[in-house]
Amino acid sequence: MRPDPTRRRIALFGNFGAGNLGNEATLQAMIYNLRRYMPNAEISCICSGPETTASEYKISATPIRPSFSIWKLSRVSSKKDEPAGGSNGSVSGAAMEPDWWFKVFARLRAPLRTCAYPLLETDRWFKGIARLKGSNFLVMTGTGMLGDDALHYEIFRWAVIAKLCGCKLLFVSVGGGPIRPPLSRRFVKVALALADYRSYRDADSKDYLAAIGVDVKNDGVYPDLAFSLPRAVVPADLDAGRQGVVIGVGLMNYYGLGRAGNGEAIYRDYLGRLASFVVRLLECRYNVRVLIGDVVYDQGVRHDLRRALEERGVKYEDGGIIDEPASSVDELLLQLSTVDIVVSSRFHNLLLALMLGKPVFAISYHEKFQPLMNGVGLGGFCQDIEHIDIDELIGKVVRLQENASSIKLQIARETESYRSALDEQYERILEVSRPVGESRKIPAAVADLHV
Repeated sequence: MRPDPTRRRIALFGNFGAGNLGNEATLQAMIYNLRRYMPNAEISCICSGPETTASEYKISATPIRPSFSIWKLSRVSSKKDEPAGGSNGSVSGAAMEPDWWFKVFARLRAPLRTCAYPLLETDRWFKGIARLKGSNFLVMTGTGMLGDDALHYEIFRWAVIAKLCGCKLLFVSVGGGPIRPPLSRRFVKVALALADYRSYRDADSKDYLAAIGVDVKNDGVYPDLAFSLPRAVVPADLDAGRQGVVIGVGLMNYYGLGRAGNGEAIYRDYLGRLASFVVRLLECRYNVRVLIGDVVYDQGVRHDLRRALEERGVKYEDGGIIDEPASSVDELLLQLSTVDIVVSSRFHNLLLALMLGKPVFAISYHEKFQPLMNGVGLGGFCQDIEHIDIDELIGKVVRLQENASSIKLQIARETESYRSALDEQYERILEVSRPVGESRKIPAAVADLHV
């Protein structure tokens, strides 16, 4: 039988399946809406944790890259040095390259191993081409993938592979900047130049990319994709029987942004100020729910915070603190529905809280926080993560509580407008993905939503 020419084959790219709940919310939103707008589409994913992603979303998944680096390759000395698992628990053994090159590397001296790397890289390119062959388009799916901590070479590599395979390339609601390494800037600029569609999750990202030489005049600005999560997964406000006001305090394993030598001191200072903030909240008769945004990296800071609080005489057993780490987006949303105000260092803790209509305060480590807060009229409720003023923070929490009713109305208006804007973007994606000559037709499931 001939394949159905109307069935789209869509590959999504991003740091998914690695435990970051904000990234997972982005992927969940994209998959839901693609299935809503293109019910017959075949969706797959190129991601950091392919086994987790494949299991969670019932789609095929491929690793972005091997879970080891050229430096590890150059130290391979025998079969016993084979990597046994993934990186940071996020990529499984299924992400590994075939065994043949281990045998080759084990027989080469260190300089020759390094020289052999181009052959392995060529092999990866050919495997990427085989992976995308027959796909209709590759979507660079939201998140802050064009920032300093992103996979710039991998974005470049997969963008070039997409064009070699005749794939349309889309950058959808991505965050951008800052990108400091010159080579990373070149990779990003080439990848964006190859794109058939580009949009950014805030105007600041678009302006930054323009400043480094990207032609953005025809590019759009649309909200973060997580704002388009299905309404069915957004729980109602669970305030029935709640005793007192509950403040959600979001944690992050923050060691500074790439500064060598003082990361541990930065972390200890952040942790100490966070512990002092929680103590002050308890003294003011607030209850506290501890929130995380990454199921891998935020576990350690949870335990460190508890130790810091116990050193200050706080006992979790007294009931003022709830510490039940979420392991999924759904669990995080449920926890957010039980609090009155969220104070967090994790971007998507704040975003998902806003989607639930919660007043928020941002402890910011990146430029991306300010546009998010400005968009909902809370631009003044933000502090730099390395300069937390406890007295000011407590005062702002009190203001959020006192003005909660009007703030919630403002948040609801803005987040609803974000949903509408993202619906518009999904329709634009539908247009971009349509083969030449095909008539414009919105799926019935989508048309019903606009009635």
